[in-house]
Amino acid sequence: MKLDNWPLVCLGVSLAPIASVAAYAGGDLRGDLLLANGEIHTQSQSNKIASVVAIQDGIIVYVGDSEEDARKTVDDSVPYVDLGGKVVVPGLIDCHNHIVLLGNRPGYHTPLENAYSVADVQETYQSRAETVPNGSFITTIGGFHPNQFQEGRLPTMKEMDEAVPNHPVFISFGFSGAAVTNSLGKTFFEALEDPPAIDADGNIASGTENGKALLALRQQLTFEDRVRGVGDAMAYAASLGVTTHLDQGAFAATGTPADGAASEDLYKMHLPWLRVYDDGQGIIRLRTNFLHMDDTEDVPTVQQRLLNSFQFFGNDMVRTGSIGEFVVADYTGGPIFEEAGRRIAEAGWRLEVHSLTGTDFQTQIESFENIDSAQNITGLRWVLAHVPMINEEFLDRLKKLGGGVNLSGWNYLAGTSPTAGPPYRTIVDNGIPAGMGGDGMQIAPLNPWIHAYHATTGKNALGDQINEGQQISREEVLHLYTRANQWFLGKPDEQLLGAIEVGRLGDVVVLNEDYFTVPDEGLKDLRSALTVVGGVVVHDTLS
Repeated sequence: MKLDNWPLVCLGVSLAPIASVAAYAGGDLRGDLLLANGEIHTQSQSNKIASVVAIQDGIIVYVGDSEEDARKTVDDSVPYVDLGGKVVVPGLIDCHNHIVLLGNRPGYHTPLENAYSVADVQETYQSRAETVPNGSFITTIGGFHPNQFQEGRLPTMKEMDEAVPNHPVFISFGFSGAAVTNSLGKTFFEALEDPPAIDADGNIASGTENGKALLALRQQLTFEDRVRGVGDAMAYAASLGVTTHLDQGAFAATGTPADGAASEDLYKMHLPWLRVYDDGQGIIRLRTNFLHMDDTEDVPTVQQRLLNSFQFFGNDMVRTGSIGEFVVADYTGGPIFEEAGRRIAEAGWRLEVHSLTGTDFQTQIESFENIDSAQNITGLRWVLAHVPMINEEFLDRLKKLGGGVNLSGWNYLAGTSPTAGPPYRTIVDNGIPAGMGGDGMQIAPLNPWIHAYHATTGKNALGDQINEGQQISREEVLHLYTRANQWFLGKPDEQLLGAIEVGRLGDVVVLNEDYFTVPDEGLKDLRSALTVVGGVVVHDTLS
């Protein structure tokens, strides 16, 4: 995605050719493809089910049931895929996650959200080791919890030695551990000037000790390591069928053991991602929000962001978003929150803040109302994220302000309350704009099919019911992950993503199993067999 042909109107230079402008706007993935003999759930306004879709130059040009008619819309040499009756859905949109952090992880990061026993962990690491140079760290940092393992614990040092004897290991869950390492990892960590405490089984305590180990690994990272990590993160997302991601930023790194899994350099963490896109290697669509943690009423970083950044700037592959998921240190409301919100409203920017408790959504929405009384925000689409405990009254008040909520099944990993939320059923029935955002990968999985399991069953990783009476249907979950989620992207994306319709971008996912009929437990095993972005196949196990 080179900018060589970007029109230089602002510098008084002649306009670039229109074709060059169109090519930049579309991004690098602009392929041709014909898919036929499938069960294609289009998520169109009428929720049409088709059997044939054709994509030309990255854009959907035919949706229907006639292969003969479809071929009239594409070149004779178009690549052809026989879907063999498989279920097809639009490329999924995750409207709230932290995939940029995932791409910046130290070591050869290896997701464990799909492992359900220590043996699964060992097998996953053995498979990963086949492509990792001997002596290099294999890591997992966040996105899983021991609750999901049959044993209810992390693997031991001995178990990881058996799995990967030639690679040091660091496996840490949540924001700050606990963690485990193997013998090679223990040797590395204990040679540090300020080593973490590691017990005989390789365990590293959560908090500062975990932070010491994580800091040491981050200090080994090169820019090229990060670029490689971005490629791995993109490939993993494509394997799940998530083709568009609205990233929600990170906490500012301090360069000390206080930093956790969600900490990074806020001004450099996007650079390896931009390198990948600039090299024409991007295979998923990225949208980036900007997280701020101002704690004074002059809100200096928010003000500079509004003065020096552009909202929705970029192309169809990578584009800026807005402010979120934090705007100030005290995210619950109050004078600093309202001052930041006032400036954001005056600039006409979108805002997203997260809600985790039974009271924060109340003070946040009250602050939104205070801001709206002086500066209308009803057209700005301000958002509350997660909302595990929101109620009908405040949903109505937020809806009146033109706002929406995005929903995460983050309680799946470690939630225990009988009403751990979010109240999916209440929210969907309310009619407020709503979408799914996994919040992966610190305290929640990135895998959308795990979130679908939680939303439709109400069960956590232990199999316990934690969200009684708030289940929604599989059809509703799919809608929240596709057409409904275009609302949270807004602006240029809104009529381009989230559905398989003529004129939209050619993002299509062929599933390995039938999403609508697999048993509940089988939802967690769903994957993409074929992922198409802009008419280009970016993941393929179908053949």
